[in-house]
Amino acid sequence: MIEAIACKVLEGKRLSADEGECLYREADLLEMGYLANLVRQRLHRDGTVTFVVDRNINYTNICVNACRFCAFYRLPGDAEGYVLSREEIGNKIEATLAAGGTQILLQGGLNPDLDLAWFEDLFAWIKSRYPVTLHSLSPVEIDYLARKEKLPVFEVLRRLKKAGLDSLPGGGAEILVDGVRDRVSPKKTKTARWLEVMRAAHSLGMKSTATMVFGLGETIADRIAHLEAVRRLQDETGGFTAFIPWSFQPGNTELGGTEAGAAEYLKVLALARIYLDNVPNLQVSWVTQGLKVAQVALFFGANDFGSTMLEENVVRAAGASYRACMEEIVHCIREAGFRPAQRDNEYRILKYFDAKH
Repeated sequence: MIEAIACKVLEGKRLSADEGECLYREADLLEMGYLANLVRQRLHRDGTVTFVVDRNINYTNICVNACRFCAFYRLPGDAEGYVLSREEIGNKIEATLAAGGTQILLQGGLNPDLDLAWFEDLFAWIKSRYPVTLHSLSPVEIDYLARKEKLPVFEVLRRLKKAGLDSLPGGGAEILVDGVRDRVSPKKTKTARWLEVMRAAHSLGMKSTATMVFGLGETIADRIAHLEAVRRLQDETGGFTAFIPWSFQPGNTELGGTEAGAAEYLKVLALARIYLDNVPNLQVSWVTQGLKVAQVALFFGANDFGSTMLEENVVRAAGASYRACMEEIVHCIREAGFRPAQRDNEYRILKYFDAKH
């Protein structure tokens, strides 16, 4: 059976859900890596590995969802809750630009005090002052605003795009299976709604990424169902630029548990590259796995090193402490045998970092 599945991969044929699950269960790690690397080489022949210079600005940590896997949120009224001022946000953007950054990722909690007009005003203010791309607000935040304003998600996205929103990050996906979501985040946006937001964004010409957080107690079949949901929507819209899987960080969370190790991470990454035949880019997660594992991941299907993450607070709150500057990322890519290149939010190359002689 594995030989037949491997032959399909080598021939560039699409795997079924059953074949994907069989491959994950029965193939060993190096077999998965070999197949995923062939797929990467087929899609990205020139050996370039990209990254983006950006900052993740968590504009608020106040959130009504209280997800069991999150160590970052604070409930409304908590003394540790905050909303960043425009001056604070502006200072962070200026520091990002000074570091060669081109993109701002604004994400936060579901704060009942912040309405659609607040985001419209903020985005318009940012775009009037700073030459940055706004790759901001997850589908969960969009869904919350739509329900709060009693508007269709399409209208919310249309207004935010007019105000300056360029593209959407894929946050809040976790595992796109409602049985899992009901257990770890019962108040959170359901699978169909997450996909609806992404479909609406794509219909407006906005690109987005898709993510997966694994290690939440889900089954292998659940992980495959997640990949299948992304693949089906991509068949329909073509709007996903990249897929980013990362391992759940259990520290300081109500859910707790054991973090997935490097071998499991690499196997999930390889499966994603093999299964998502219509998503062009696969991103490593050095923030959760570290730079050494991220280098190895480039031989397990990944072609993008993600973000410099000049600032990141959500994963950090759960105990992850990996940090890397642009020079370190360039060095890691080059030392792994690839050509580093800085990109924008739609994976257009902005600058190559060729080896110095």
